Amino acid sequence: MRIVVVGGGVVALASAYRLAKAGCEVVVLEARTAGSAATHGNAAKIALAESGPVPAPGVILQGLRWMLKPDSPLYVKPSVAPDFIKFMLTMARHCNARDFRFGLETHLRLASDANDLLDEYTKDGIEFEMHKAGVLLAFETRERYEEHCGSLQIFEGFGMHPTHLDSDGVQETEPALNHRIKHGLFFADDRQLEPDSLTRALVKRCEELGVQIRENTKVGRFLRRGSTVTGVVTDTGEQIDGDALLLAAGVWSGPLSKELGAPMPIRPGKGYSVDYSPAPIKLNTSLTLEDARVAVTPLDGMIRLAGTMEFGGFEESVNQTRVAAIQRAAAENFDGWDNPPGAAAPWAGLRPMTPDGLPIVGKFGNLDNAYIASGHGMLGLTLAPGTAEIITETIVNHRVPEIATSISPNRFLSRRALRRA
Repeated sequence: MRIVVVGGGVVALASAYRLAKAGCEVVVLEARTAGSAATHGNAAKIALAESGPVPAPGVILQGLRWMLKPDSPLYVKPSVAPDFIKFMLTMARHCNARDFRFGLETHLRLASDANDLLDEYTKDGIEFEMHKAGVLLAFETRERYEEHCGSLQIFEGFGMHPTHLDSDGVQETEPALNHRIKHGLFFADDRQLEPDSLTRALVKRCEELGVQIRENTKVGRFLRRGSTVTGVVTDTGEQIDGDALLLAAGVWSGPLSKELGAPMPIRPGKGYSVDYSPAPIKLNTSLTLEDARVAVTPLDGMIRLAGTMEFGGFEESVNQTRVAAIQRAAAENFDGWDNPPGAAAPWAGLRPMTPDGLPIVGKFGNLDNAYIASGHGMLGLTLAPGTAEIITETIVNHRVPEIATSISPNRFLSRRALRRA
């Protein structure tokens, strides 16, 4: 079976790898270079402890309060575009306790084998930078701490039992933090992972398995015969045939799905990161400054700051005001962090967001041989290994794992479209 994979981020590459291991012939088409979009600048961690969906109780109200603050952790650019308004209204309907719980449980099930699968990658010769330092969720306010504690019962149901820390415990766990942090939750299972090293290693292993990886190759249009996708035509006019299509192009899966006749509500949520090399301070663990919503991830010889969520258009320009807010959070919470040297140019990238906060993974119900793996939001690294397993099982063995029913693309397809299938 020949599979055409559109996209070259971590979800696409992990899926291509597993499909190739299962005996498929795979061609990967990436419009840029592999791993250069949202995968490149993410928070660099397997974020089990922070796997709640973006739509959550109070998010919309908080977002409205922050709309006039361009440096806020969540910022919504005002727009009257119908698709944008529809997306935001749908997201607002999911900002309730029941849907948040369902979304968190779904993410935790999808990520339950992530660490084991990553260990299997290393056994198969995929060499990348990975650390097992856990994560400290650091809280300035009692309110934010108690808000997070409200969902701990769900985590505990998945065997994740964090250590509760008072201010002294926080200082003992991470001495680099100052006394601004009053409460903490330490989750031992979270890992840190340098994303570029993973994408390079996946590319290398995929090629060893015979996968063709075509970078700087844009899809111009899809070829169809009725409800069957027979291939793609690139923007240069080259025709690439396949027995099945996997759309895993991150945020660009939204526009491309429209071309397939199966439009998915995937919109960009811009995030930012800044790397410091050498590391300005020594950290014992990865952590997240929860009140500022800034992730601080130590890697080999460097520290990455990442954060913010900006709902707007598809432009990837860097807003220095938002970068400054991330840097200010570090300066305010770490002793000795005072305009340190070694900061790389800030990065901005577009995360693929969905209105219910869940990824879209599986077969399109109105097409015979087209599949999608996108909409992972801020959890691309965390959910990529599990997503690849679902996609491989669905395409190769024609079996849909039970977990996949809650993230099927069919939840966004009209009844009319499904009846036509």
